[in-house]
Amino acid sequence: MVLELTLSGLLLLTAYLLGSTPTGYTAGRLLKGIDIREQGSGSTGATNVLRTLGKGPALVVLLIDALKGVGAIALVDAFYALPVTQVVPSTWKPWLVAFAAFAGIFGHSKSIWLNFTGGKSVATSLGVLLAMSLPVGLGTLGVFAVVLALSRIVSLGSITGAIAVSILMILFKQPLPYQLFAIAAGSYVIYRHRSNIQRILAGTEPQLGQPLPQEANSN
Repeated sequence: MVLELTLSGLLLLTAYLLGSTPTGYTAGRLLKGIDIREQGSGSTGATNVLRTLGKGPALVVLLIDALKGVGAIALVDAFYALPVTQVVPSTWKPWLVAFAAFAGIFGHSKSIWLNFTGGKSVATSLGVLLAMSLPVGLGTLGVFAVVLALSRIVSLGSITGAIAVSILMILFKQPLPYQLFAIAAGSYVIYRHRSNIQRILAGTEPQLGQPLPQEANSN
Protein backbone atom coordinates (compact mmCIF):
# COMPACT_ATOMS: atom_id res chain seq x y z
CA MET A 1 0.00 0.00 0.00
CA VAL A 2 2.88 2.37 0.78
CA LEU A 3 4.33 1.89 -2.70
CA GLU A 4 0.98 2.44 -4.38
CA LEU A 5 0.36 5.64 -2.42
CA THR A 6 3.88 6.91 -3.08
CA LEU A 7 3.60 6.36 -6.83
CA SER A 8 0.15 7.94 -6.91
CA GLY A 9 1.46 10.93 -4.95
CA LEU A 10 4.27 11.40 -7.46
CA LEU A 11 1.72 11.32 -10.27
CA LEU A 12 -0.38 14.03 -8.63
CA LEU A 13 2.70 16.15 -7.94
CA THR A 14 3.66 15.91 -11.61
CA ALA A 15 0.15 16.96 -12.65
CA TYR A 16 0.37 19.94 -10.30
CA LEU A 17 3.77 20.99 -11.69
CA LEU A 18 2.43 20.70 -15.23
CA GLY A 19 -0.51 22.92 -14.33
CA SER A 20 1.87 25.36 -12.65
CA THR A 21 3.65 26.16 -15.92
CA PRO A 22 3.30 29.99 -15.99
CA THR A 23 2.18 30.48 -19.59
CA GLY A 24 0.61 33.94 -19.35
CA TYR A 25 3.34 35.25 -17.06
CA THR A 26 6.03 34.00 -19.46
CA ALA A 27 4.25 35.65 -22.41
CA GLY A 28 4.21 38.99 -20.58
CA ARG A 29 7.91 38.76 -19.76
CA LEU A 30 8.95 37.70 -23.25
CA LEU A 31 6.78 40.06 -25.28
CA LYS A 32 6.72 43.23 -23.17
CA GLY A 33 9.06 42.64 -20.26
CA ILE A 34 6.18 43.04 -17.80
CA ASP A 35 4.76 41.11 -14.89
CA ILE A 36 1.21 40.46 -16.10
CA ARG A 37 0.12 40.04 -12.49
CA GLU A 38 0.59 43.80 -12.14
CA GLN A 39 -1.61 44.53 -15.15
CA GLY A 40 -5.40 44.54 -15.56
CA SER A 41 -7.09 41.97 -13.32
CA GLY A 42 -3.77 40.57 -12.09
CA SER A 43 -4.60 37.14 -13.52
CA THR A 44 -2.15 35.22 -15.70
CA GLY A 45 -4.99 33.75 -17.78
CA ALA A 46 -5.89 34.32 -21.41
CA THR A 47 -8.48 37.04 -20.75
CA ASN A 48 -5.97 39.29 -19.01
CA VAL A 49 -3.38 38.43 -21.67
CA LEU A 50 -5.92 39.62 -24.27
CA ARG A 51 -6.30 42.96 -22.47
CA THR A 52 -2.57 43.37 -21.97
CA LEU A 53 -0.80 41.72 -24.89
CA GLY A 54 -3.41 41.33 -27.64
CA LYS A 55 -5.30 38.63 -29.51
CA GLY A 56 -2.40 36.54 -30.83
CA PRO A 57 -0.66 36.00 -27.49
CA ALA A 58 -4.03 35.44 -25.79
CA LEU A 59 -4.90 32.66 -28.24
CA VAL A 60 -1.53 30.97 -27.73
CA VAL A 61 -1.86 31.19 -23.94
CA LEU A 62 -5.41 29.84 -24.14
CA LEU A 63 -4.33 26.83 -26.19
CA ILE A 64 -1.30 26.02 -24.03
CA ASP A 65 -3.30 26.38 -20.81
CA ALA A 66 -5.95 24.03 -22.20
CA LEU A 67 -3.25 21.56 -23.21
CA LYS A 68 -1.98 21.57 -19.64
CA GLY A 69 -5.37 20.19 -18.65
CA VAL A 70 -5.24 17.57 -21.39
CA GLY A 71 -1.74 16.67 -20.24
CA ALA A 72 -2.85 16.15 -16.65
CA ILE A 73 -5.26 13.44 -17.82
CA ALA A 74 -2.73 11.95 -20.26
CA LEU A 75 -0.31 11.55 -17.37
CA VAL A 76 -2.64 9.01 -15.77
CA ASP A 77 -2.75 6.88 -18.93
CA ALA A 78 1.05 7.09 -19.21
CA PHE A 79 1.33 6.22 -15.51
CA TYR A 80 -0.60 2.99 -15.98
CA ALA A 81 1.51 2.08 -19.01
CA LEU A 82 4.71 1.98 -16.93
CA PRO A 83 5.72 -1.49 -15.65
CA VAL A 84 6.68 -0.16 -12.22
CA THR A 85 3.22 1.34 -11.63
CA GLN A 86 1.25 -1.80 -12.44
CA VAL A 87 1.07 -2.46 -8.71
CA VAL A 88 -1.47 0.39 -8.50
CA PRO A 89 -4.97 -1.14 -8.78
CA SER A 90 -6.87 -0.34 -11.97
CA THR A 91 -9.88 0.50 -9.81
CA TRP A 92 -7.96 3.55 -8.65
CA LYS A 93 -7.74 4.97 -12.15
CA PRO A 94 -10.98 7.05 -12.21
CA TRP A 95 -10.01 8.55 -8.85
CA LEU A 96 -6.48 9.28 -10.01
CA VAL A 97 -7.90 10.94 -13.13
CA ALA A 98 -10.10 13.14 -10.96
CA PHE A 99 -7.32 14.04 -8.52
CA ALA A 100 -4.77 14.64 -11.30
CA ALA A 101 -7.29 16.86 -13.06
CA PHE A 102 -7.82 18.94 -9.94
CA ALA A 103 -4.08 19.07 -9.29
CA GLY A 104 -3.53 20.52 -12.77
CA ILE A 105 -6.28 23.10 -12.28
CA PHE A 106 -4.99 24.05 -8.85
CA GLY A 107 -1.46 24.35 -10.22
CA HIS A 108 -2.61 26.82 -12.86
CA SER A 109 -4.18 29.10 -10.27
CA LYS A 110 -1.58 28.57 -7.52
CA SER A 111 1.67 28.16 -9.42
CA ILE A 112 4.71 27.26 -7.36
CA TRP A 113 6.78 29.29 -9.83
CA LEU A 114 4.73 32.46 -9.18
CA ASN A 115 4.57 32.40 -5.37
CA PHE A 116 1.27 30.50 -5.58
CA THR A 117 -0.51 33.04 -7.80
CA GLY A 118 -1.85 32.46 -11.30
CA GLY A 119 -4.98 32.40 -13.41
CA LYS A 120 -8.59 31.44 -12.79
CA SER A 121 -8.24 27.90 -14.20
CA VAL A 122 -10.92 28.18 -16.92
CA ALA A 123 -8.82 27.15 -19.94
CA THR A 124 -7.07 24.38 -18.00
CA SER A 125 -10.44 23.15 -16.75
CA LEU A 126 -11.73 23.02 -20.32
CA GLY A 127 -8.72 20.96 -21.40
CA VAL A 128 -9.30 18.59 -18.50
CA LEU A 129 -12.98 18.15 -19.39
CA LEU A 130 -12.31 17.53 -23.08
CA ALA A 131 -9.82 14.80 -22.16
CA MET A 132 -11.88 13.37 -19.31
CA SER A 133 -15.23 13.25 -21.13
CA LEU A 134 -15.54 14.72 -24.61
CA PRO A 135 -19.36 15.13 -24.46
CA VAL A 136 -19.14 16.94 -21.12
CA GLY A 137 -16.27 19.08 -22.35
CA LEU A 138 -18.09 20.05 -25.54
CA GLY A 139 -21.30 20.68 -23.63
CA THR A 140 -19.52 22.95 -21.16
CA LEU A 141 -17.79 24.77 -24.01
CA GLY A 142 -21.18 25.21 -25.69
CA VAL A 143 -22.72 26.74 -22.56
CA PHE A 144 -19.75 29.09 -22.23
CA ALA A 145 -19.95 30.10 -25.90
CA VAL A 146 -23.70 30.81 -25.80
CA VAL A 147 -23.44 32.95 -22.66
CA LEU A 148 -20.41 34.78 -24.05
CA ALA A 149 -22.17 35.45 -27.35
CA LEU A 150 -25.22 36.86 -25.55
CA SER A 151 -23.43 38.88 -22.86
CA ARG A 152 -19.94 39.49 -24.27
CA ILE A 153 -18.69 38.91 -20.71
CA VAL A 154 -16.05 36.20 -20.45
CA SER A 155 -16.35 35.76 -16.69
CA LEU A 156 -20.11 35.25 -16.89
CA GLY A 157 -19.60 32.52 -19.48
CA SER A 158 -16.94 30.91 -17.30
CA ILE A 159 -19.13 30.96 -14.19
CA THR A 160 -22.11 29.56 -16.09
CA GLY A 161 -19.95 26.80 -17.55
CA ALA A 162 -18.64 25.97 -14.07
CA ILE A 163 -22.22 25.52 -12.89
CA ALA A 164 -23.24 23.50 -15.95
CA VAL A 165 -20.39 21.00 -15.74
CA SER A 166 -21.78 19.17 -12.70
CA ILE A 167 -25.18 18.83 -14.38
CA LEU A 168 -23.58 17.54 -17.58
CA MET A 169 -21.49 14.98 -15.70
CA ILE A 170 -24.69 13.54 -14.24
CA LEU A 171 -26.64 13.70 -17.50
CA PHE A 172 -23.89 11.84 -19.35
CA LYS A 173 -23.66 9.27 -16.51
CA GLN A 174 -19.97 9.74 -15.83
CA PRO A 175 -18.23 7.82 -13.01
CA LEU A 176 -18.71 9.07 -9.46
CA PRO A 177 -15.11 10.39 -9.18
CA TYR A 178 -15.71 12.53 -12.28
CA GLN A 179 -18.98 13.86 -10.87
CA LEU A 180 -17.30 14.76 -7.58
CA PHE A 181 -14.48 16.40 -9.50
CA ALA A 182 -16.98 18.49 -11.44
CA ILE A 183 -18.57 19.74 -8.23
CA ALA A 184 -15.20 20.54 -6.63
CA ALA A 185 -13.61 22.09 -9.72
CA GLY A 186 -16.74 24.03 -10.66
CA SER A 187 -16.98 25.46 -7.16
CA TYR A 188 -13.28 26.35 -7.22
CA VAL A 189 -13.56 28.16 -10.56
CA ILE A 190 -16.56 30.12 -9.26
CA TYR A 191 -14.59 30.99 -6.10
CA ARG A 192 -11.71 32.22 -8.25
CA HIS A 193 -14.20 34.56 -9.98
CA ARG A 194 -15.54 36.16 -6.80
CA SER A 195 -14.28 39.65 -7.76
CA ASN A 196 -15.90 39.24 -11.18
CA ILE A 197 -19.17 38.26 -9.54
CA GLN A 198 -19.09 41.46 -7.49
CA ARG A 199 -18.58 43.52 -10.66
CA ILE A 200 -21.31 41.61 -12.51
CA LEU A 201 -23.77 42.35 -9.72
CA ALA A 202 -22.67 46.00 -9.71
CA GLY A 203 -22.99 46.22 -13.50
CA THR A 204 -19.32 47.17 -13.96
CA GLU A 205 -17.84 43.95 -15.35
CA PRO A 206 -16.23 44.79 -18.74
CA GLN A 207 -17.22 43.04 -21.92
CA LEU A 208 -14.78 41.09 -24.07
CA GLY A 209 -11.74 43.21 -24.94
CA GLN A 210 -12.73 46.16 -22.78
CA PRO A 211 -10.48 47.39 -19.95
CA LEU A 212 -11.39 46.96 -16.34
CA PRO A 213 -13.15 49.97 -14.77
CA GLN A 214 -10.05 51.07 -12.87
CA GLU A 215 -8.02 50.92 -16.10
CA ALA A 216 -10.64 52.94 -17.92
CA ASN A 217 -10.65 55.54 -15.13
CA SER A 218 -6.89 55.93 -15.27
CA ASN A 219 -6.83 56.69 -18.99
